[in-house]
Amino acid sequence: MLDFQHIAILSPLLHHVGEFGGGITPWLVNLANGFVARGAKVDILVNAKAKTHLEYTPLDSSINLINQGYHKIEALIRLTKYLRNTHPNILMTAGYRYNTLGALANLFARVDTKVYLSVHENVSEGSNDMKSWKRNLRFHGIRTLYSSADGVIAVSKGVADDLSTLGLPRNCIKVIYNPIVNSNLIEKSQERINHPWFQPKTKPVIIAAGRLEPQKDFSTLIRAFAKVLKQRSCRLLILGEGKERSALQTLVDKLDLQDSVAMPGHVDNPFVFMAQSDVFVLSSAWEGFGNVIAEALAIGTPVISTECRSGPREILKNGQFGPLVPIRDPDTLAKAIIETLSQPIDREALKQRGHAFSVEASINQYWQYMIGELRHHK
Repeated sequence: MLDFQHIAILSPLLHHVGEFGGGITPWLVNLANGFVARGAKVDILVNAKAKTHLEYTPLDSSINLINQGYHKIEALIRLTKYLRNTHPNILMTAGYRYNTLGALANLFARVDTKVYLSVHENVSEGSNDMKSWKRNLRFHGIRTLYSSADGVIAVSKGVADDLSTLGLPRNCIKVIYNPIVNSNLIEKSQERINHPWFQPKTKPVIIAAGRLEPQKDFSTLIRAFAKVLKQRSCRLLILGEGKERSALQTLVDKLDLQDSVAMPGHVDNPFVFMAQSDVFVLSSAWEGFGNVIAEALAIGTPVISTECRSGPREILKNGQFGPLVPIRDPDTLAKAIIETLSQPIDREALKQRGHAFSVEASINQYWQYMIGELRHHK
């Protein structure tokens, strides 16, 4: 046990952990709490326009939350001052903006803090819609600034491989899967469900969860479901909220699926819905890891996923624990749903695979990687 463990984590504004605001919030909460349990002092630095509220975020009470300001220049100045005044042993960052801020502040502060940048998306896929100059600037920043850090952590092998194609040396990238599965998730999955489709359950339910945004491509899932419904009587439940709600509802109405598709928005406990459903579908066009796949597996719910970059193929072990289908292909997705409803994989095998992505295993890897480096240089 070291006597100088002080870890700062710079990340986006915290969301309610059940809002599917992205994979970074549960990653951050589980990681920060895990570090505290191992005796570290933890500061969480966020960039927010207003005071951050934590009433729905289960962070350990000892964790210090610090708002660095939302404006990029202000945030950079404040972070530089924080590093100079506080001298944490480790600064972890998450997401492109925050990785850039962390790397720049470390260069300006000139302190002995070890900086680790974590990448949670397939950068190439996530940059496709950018203007070419902005995309090239992002790639250049990754090649130069990321190389100045003490380490880069990718949440999947696919993300690491993508970073290497952008010019970041592969040997400076450490792959650590997200901390997903713990006893709390399992306990929540066993709670009583309050939804008319499950009281009693009269038809199979297909479930999906995530932000209602283009990346998740729920429109392809809805089109696939319309094809499934021609052969099987079932229902589709999409949990989450986002800017595509209106467009998705319009598609549901156009396909005359109002009685069979529900989009209830945010729910406090998505895991109990997963546990009571027959198939979980991830229809994304791209991912970094795919937390919800690991969650569904751990609960024992059969999974179907697009073979998007990156994460699903690794989690599902090349299709061994659930079919992989091409992105934006409603016909193949519909066929996979029908086959999975008819012949689901054994739930106990799925649970065993899901527990490969436990919080404890992930935190151990982070701890050994970063604290091990501190021990080496002490």
